[in-house]
Amino acid sequence: QFPFGRRLPCDIYWHGVSFHDNNIFSGQVNKFPGMMETVRKITLSRAMRTMQDLFPLEYNFYPRSWILPEELSLFVAEVRMMKDSNPSWKPTFIVKPDGGCQGDGIYLIKDPSDIRLTGSIQSRPAVVQEYICKPLLMDKLKFDIRLYVLLKSLEPLEIYIAKDGLSRFCTEPYQEPTLKNLHQVFMHLTNYSLNIHSGNFIHSDSVNTGSKRTFSSILCRLSSRGADVKKLWSDIISLVIKTIIALTPELKVYYQSDIPAGKPGPTCFQILGFDILLMKNLKPMLLEVNANPSMRIEHEQELSPGVFENVPSPVDEEVKVAVIRDTLRLVDPQKKKRKDTHVTVPPKQQWLGVHEHHPALWEVSPWQGVSSEVPPKPTPSVFVCRRCQSLKQAPEASEELPEAPKSPEAALPSLCLKQVFPKYAKQFSYLRLVDRVAALFIRFLGVKGTTKLGPTGFRTFIRNCKLSNSNFSMAAVDILYIDITRRWNSMGIDKESGMCLQAFVEAFFCLAQKKYKSLPLHEQVSSLIEFCECRLAALHGKRLVWGCG
Repeated sequence: QFPFGRRLPCDIYWHGVSFHDNNIFSGQVNKFPGMMETVRKITLSRAMRTMQDLFPLEYNFYPRSWILPEELSLFVAEVRMMKDSNPSWKPTFIVKPDGGCQGDGIYLIKDPSDIRLTGSIQSRPAVVQEYICKPLLMDKLKFDIRLYVLLKSLEPLEIYIAKDGLSRFCTEPYQEPTLKNLHQVFMHLTNYSLNIHSGNFIHSDSVNTGSKRTFSSILCRLSSRGADVKKLWSDIISLVIKTIIALTPELKVYYQSDIPAGKPGPTCFQILGFDILLMKNLKPMLLEVNANPSMRIEHEQELSPGVFENVPSPVDEEVKVAVIRDTLRLVDPQKKKRKDTHVTVPPKQQWLGVHEHHPALWEVSPWQGVSSEVPPKPTPSVFVCRRCQSLKQAPEASEELPEAPKSPEAALPSLCLKQVFPKYAKQFSYLRLVDRVAALFIRFLGVKGTTKLGPTGFRTFIRNCKLSNSNFSMAAVDILYIDITRRWNSMGIDKESGMCLQAFVEAFFCLAQKKYKSLPLHEQVSSLIEFCECRLAALHGKRLVWGCG
């Protein structure tokens, strides 16, 4: 551990909180720049809403959300309208502070008027969501799932999911929300950091019982009830891939800002914690994504009032040790070197013996690679070392042949991390529209290290893609830029001037709707992306010709 940083380069840096824990210029870092900002509740909700606008059915695993305080009036109006159209609808909502963690500041309400309109809502923005009233119960208790996801690479996109996770239980029997039980956090909130303070919390030495269990133990019980566990896993994998696809555009903007293309710099990977709730019908719903999931494998036990001791947690150890071990195996920089230099061991019946200088001898076709003017008489009982071309007589049949040398990986358990992307890329590539919009945005940023597009960059984008015409003048382009940028900048805490990615995406959607009026939104956006990419490719081709000229 190097609390004050380290000057000498490392293969892998394991930062505690964020990419910027230390200034580094090489190797691999276990954090992506901008990840903490990207998975905050408000930013995540905006990213998911963008995808829900494009693909409403594919992204129906994220609860309907509103951002406070900026969308408070919209929230009130939409709830009133839904209640008017369906008087039997009796919703419950959950309010989550944007920067909150471990259940801090979360509360339930039955009506928009119940939102705590104190000064804190202005200084501490929040997300309000529809509360899932009919969760799957186990032993009459509500629970959620913490799954560990490894984002190994952003470009190309590479995602792994741990084959096991944690199930974290509430500590009071669940009842659907009423005005009387809204404030019973041990009934409604699954956060471990809250429930551990309940007198009903059970620390168990078994992975199948207690207030924290393995997800695999839950799947076993579901399977014994006749549930389709394979479909459930398939739905969870789909949820994870779609969520990462929603997050990657923003991450790419941060990435190019901190690690500009063409300059030496580190590569990144990161373990994320996905919090998922199963509904009664086994449909998985995304609650949130954690950039820094706890990797503790022990818990505090109170020996006497005020005296605590760290006690090992078998459940945490079983899941988390495997996740970190296999993450390191996957990103191990020496792995490729070993693979490049490792000679494939032939089947045991072809193993010949041990050379005094080299690890093994193999049978080869007669005199292949043997440097000799008069080769000895070919015989299958003579073998050659491929590295130094020396010959060796085959062992007698009675001799016991030595075992082939094993790789370091052979002693380890099989990987607990399963690759899901690019393995299933064909099924999900059509969803990556905003990724392509982000690529256009990054192309016109101009200044290296910035995350906002200036007015000149936006005008250049419009001009190069030939999007202005008699019905949409450059003056109208400037007005569009100013209106959208001013509104987005008034909502954010970032004081840097210019158009952020979300604002550019909104402007791009407006342009697509103007140009392709009769199509659904995702087709409008897809058509405009192809139009812009085609124009820019043609322009690039012309510049190459001019350069050659």
